[in-house]
Amino acid sequence: MLLQEILINAIKEKCENDPRICACMMYGSFTKGEGDKYSDVEFYVYLKHTEVEQFESSDWIKDIAPYDLHFVNEFGTEVVVFSNLIRGEFHFQPEAEIEVIKTFKETGVFPDTESMFIYDITGKLKACLDHLKGEGPERMTNDNVNFAFNNFANAWIMGTNVLRRGEIARSLECLTYVQKYVLQLIRIREKNVERWLNATKNLEADLSEKAYGEYTSMTSKLDKEELYHAYSNALHVVEGLVPALADDYQFDMNLMFLEKLHSHLRNDRLPSM
Repeated sequence: MLLQEILINAIKEKCENDPRICACMMYGSFTKGEGDKYSDVEFYVYLKHTEVEQFESSDWIKDIAPYDLHFVNEFGTEVVVFSNLIRGEFHFQPEAEIEVIKTFKETGVFPDTESMFIYDITGKLKACLDHLKGEGPERMTNDNVNFAFNNFANAWIMGTNVLRRGEIARSLECLTYVQKYVLQLIRIREKNVERWLNATKNLEADLSEKAYGEYTSMTSKLDKEELYHAYSNALHVVEGLVPALADDYQFDMNLMFLEKLHSHLRNDRLPSM
């Protein structure tokens, strides 16, 4: 049994024996058949409304397993690094907010909602999870294609401008956004959009050899020349995506504009280091 599975069982047992808890659901890799020894464990834990104010999550988690770090990340999620270096994410919410689970349907596909069920005495959790069944949101749309093309252009121009200014580290950060939007377009072309919000997840298995090569051509280390080539290669990839997607989608991007970006890059060619 994986250490993560031991933690999951311990959390389930803790919920069943703690009268302050009224429901608990799990999300993430272990609910999608993808959990392994590198995976996190992730939960929504619902508290009886009378217990919310005095509830101490740090003590509750400590009863499950020893940990080295416990903090709130930039998204407001409580993150725990257990002593075995497994990460956990916890959302402790009042029972009245359990219906928020239904809004998760817009984030993707939930292939096994039964595995998400950990504990419930409200009678509401199963109905919320049932709402998540079926197909996820439609990703292959005109709006998504246009959004990805336009935001690619925005990130590309910003990234090349700061590169010309000499902000190499900042340009490398901008390149990650260029990669993100091009990768979304590649996934649409390949009709492989299940991981739309986390487009690099399982990339090695999801993409064709050609598509993976396109992605790798847009990567770079912290180096002016490599960054120049990565931005140039990104333009070449997008030049191929425009005609590939034009028959099925309506969007603003066109080859004439991409040629303008090529000229912009050529005219401000950075000298070799």
